Amino acid sequence: MRQCSMVWRDVMGIHLINRGDRHMRQHLRPFERFVGMFIVGSLIVGMAHRVAAQRSLRGMTFMDVLELRTVGDPALSPDGKWLLYTVTALNWKEGRRFRDLFLVSTAGGPSRQMTFTPNKEEHSPAWARDGTFFAFLSDREGSTQLYFMRPDGGEARRVTDHKDGVERFAFSRDGRWLAFTAGKEGERQLWLLPARFDADKPIPLTAREAGILRWEWSPDSRRIYFTSPDAVDTLDRKRREKKFDVRIVDQPKPPAHLWDVDVETKALRRWTSGSDYSVAAFVISKDHRFIAFRGASTFRYATGEEAEVYRLDLATGAVERLTHNTVSEGAMSFSPDGTWLAFTAPDDFTYMRNLRVYLAPTRGGSVRKVGTTFDGDVSVGFWSKDGQTIYFTEGVGVNAHLFALSVETGRVTQLTHELGVLSAMFDEDTGWLLLTFTDPKNPPDFYITTLDGVGQRARWTRLTRANPQIEEIALGEYETIRWKSTDGQMVEGILVKPVGYEPGRRYPLIVQLHGGPAAAYMNSFSGSYGTYVHVFAANGYAVFQPNYRGSANYGERFKMQIAGDYFRQGYEDIMTGVDELIARGIADPEKLGMMGWSAGGHFSNWTLVQTDRFKAISTGAGAVNWISLYAQTDVQVPREFYFKGRPYENWDHYVAVSPIRYITRAKTPTLIHVGEADPRVPLPQSKELHMALVKLGVPTELIIYPNMPHGLTNPRYQLVKMVAEFQWFEKWLKGKEPWLDWNVVLDTLREEEAKTAGPTNDR
Repeated sequence: MRQCSMVWRDVMGIHLINRGDRHMRQHLRPFERFVGMFIVGSLIVGMAHRVAAQRSLRGMTFMDVLELRTVGDPALSPDGKWLLYTVTALNWKEGRRFRDLFLVSTAGGPSRQMTFTPNKEEHSPAWARDGTFFAFLSDREGSTQLYFMRPDGGEARRVTDHKDGVERFAFSRDGRWLAFTAGKEGERQLWLLPARFDADKPIPLTAREAGILRWEWSPDSRRIYFTSPDAVDTLDRKRREKKFDVRIVDQPKPPAHLWDVDVETKALRRWTSGSDYSVAAFVISKDHRFIAFRGASTFRYATGEEAEVYRLDLATGAVERLTHNTVSEGAMSFSPDGTWLAFTAPDDFTYMRNLRVYLAPTRGGSVRKVGTTFDGDVSVGFWSKDGQTIYFTEGVGVNAHLFALSVETGRVTQLTHELGVLSAMFDEDTGWLLLTFTDPKNPPDFYITTLDGVGQRARWTRLTRANPQIEEIALGEYETIRWKSTDGQMVEGILVKPVGYEPGRRYPLIVQLHGGPAAAYMNSFSGSYGTYVHVFAANGYAVFQPNYRGSANYGERFKMQIAGDYFRQGYEDIMTGVDELIARGIADPEKLGMMGWSAGGHFSNWTLVQTDRFKAISTGAGAVNWISLYAQTDVQVPREFYFKGRPYENWDHYVAVSPIRYITRAKTPTLIHVGEADPRVPLPQSKELHMALVKLGVPTELIIYPNMPHGLTNPRYQLVKMVAEFQWFEKWLKGKEPWLDWNVVLDTLREEEAKTAGPTNDR
């Protein structure tokens, strides 16, 4: 019989590195089985003993987490009466998530499923301007192609047949045309179709050897603006085709520049040139007088970190540079009347400061900064019709709201006050405000309202209910808690109580640390493999999610305070939060666990070498050696900000904040996760930690997820991460043996693969 680890690697492709000691050679008993809306098999991880009996609720399982469906790709019909959207669902047999199309009335009511392809991708719906049909992309017949379908149903009609697939499409504003790009990456070209349901003969618009990158219709629908590289290295392309696919790290890339093509004559016109910048993104004013674009640095190591904003006058061809700094500006948008260009950038163009909106008058004049009195990020979401207000969403503490920014005064006004996390999309043609909203008891769904009604929850109409099965699951109760840290600063976080919580009883506590670190835990539904708090709650754990120093949503000073002092105060915030929960009689001080990913992994690794109060740690994509990471990672600027310079200039500081410097202090059993292809915190960091713990005799395991980037995208690997992590805590906090029986996972997987997968929606 094969070793369990070999069975796992053959079937799941995961590398498991263990110490081979007696703690790791036993077999797990199967978890309890029970059936809810999903067949969860043996992965239930133990029954929640105090499920709300009066409703016969059950505890959440790993499969419940992975099989949560998500809504996306919203498209409102031209008359505002219908919403097309996608539902993404997991297909275990394929080991992937797939999308199908749904249609719902904006008045509410049941949704209608429009496509039924549980193992294919149907996405990116868009309505024809007359509303008689819609287009979407699908790979149902191989490569991704363009399809037309009528809203009253019937078969979808394939309208393209490009060998290398269609990448993107868009209808012209006047409703006459549909443009799309198709071809291999780096060789894609623009094509044109009449915007009729019976259209079937695409017309080629471009034939640029270097291909088309970004593109947009002009407001008058007569031309398409696009970016394209200046040249193509044909010899380099040939060597890659012949499989000489070595990577030359600093191989230069030609800059991309702005062009347009006339849809009637196919005549091309070039608008920008030179090697000072590469056009990375652009927006067109509605009056078709100006184009604003971001010119990104052509230096490889600054491309993602440095850019400037430029304004192009389409009447004269003159290009004006509006900014001069070393940060990367964000979203750009012209006011409805074309008098202002708004863009976002850090305050005073200083890295990591709060985002501000900058207003540049299109007729000339100085750039004006607005939103300065708001101690949070101010961004460009969408404009009011009169151009006097910019709307945006932003997190404040553990909630996210819609705000209004006055263009004249710079004052920011909060419009919503719901406990939860909200994002908004405004449809200019219909006046509808489409919301995506989630709270601790509800996964994200679509709601619709108006700008006048958004501040009143009673005036929201719920359009989707993608996860009705949640009503049959007992969830942990969320509580926002606040405590005083060692320096007197009030800190906030979320406590998730176990299902059936009894005041006065102490529970095992899992401390979850978010990434970023400029991020935050919020009042949203926990439905990811990264946290899965309701699985812990169903099995008698309390979960603590502190928004420690360096987090977003608590003001600029709070966010930037860890610069030059990365771990110290954030660590104190976390520890005093744990102390608070012990003092309240909630946490059992003898049963503490910690887990985190990315920056949460960094802080977990630091905790490992600072204290032995935790009985187990699970750390993912975490750094231990900031000096070696500086060259290994794909981003250097954040390190220079947090550690006050480059390691060559501040060597002692980089060493002082590296957990590996203090690794001989480590005592806590530590499970380590890493994506094999992680560019942000690459594999060597986890190997350094694992080897040190092995040599020091600290119980440890290292799980390497093949071909995975900084996050795990493969659902099988997400399952492994949760099972391995949960059982690590079961072993070291509760004394349950053994750790990670592969047969349990494989049996469950077989049951799930046998099911019919595909999106469902009861609305």
